[in-house]
Amino acid sequence: MFRFSARDDRARTRKERGTMTDTVKVTDSSFSDDVLANDKPVLVDFWATWCGPCKMVAPVLEEIAAEHKDKIQIAKLDIDENPNTARDYQVMSIPTLILFQGGKPVKQITGAKPKAALLDDLSEVL
Repeated sequence: MFRFSARDDRARTRKERGTMTDTVKVTDSSFSDDVLANDKPVLVDFWATWCGPCKMVAPVLEEIAAEHKDKIQIAKLDIDENPNTARDYQVMSIPTLILFQGGKPVKQITGAKPKAALLDDLSEVL
């Protein structure tokens, strides 16, 4: 009979609680290192805790991050906690997703979209 170790149980519990993730949290101070200096394309999700559509797109981004982690990094930036970066990239509504390649924004997606539409929008890097 196969048994999971206590470590496996803790990892499964963290995953069920949503604390294990393939996305990375970025801040105003880490944005340059985590996004602009990244070798991979980075899709930054500009979001806020009070935003309903942001909550709808979050699990879709988690799925994309898990399925394509070798090709793209998905980053999340809370605009309430990090207003400077949102201002710098003229984020006027959320959710706004900005794709960065080579440290430059190359595509902007505004609003919550289903997974198929996001994958289509990201097809050039996936």
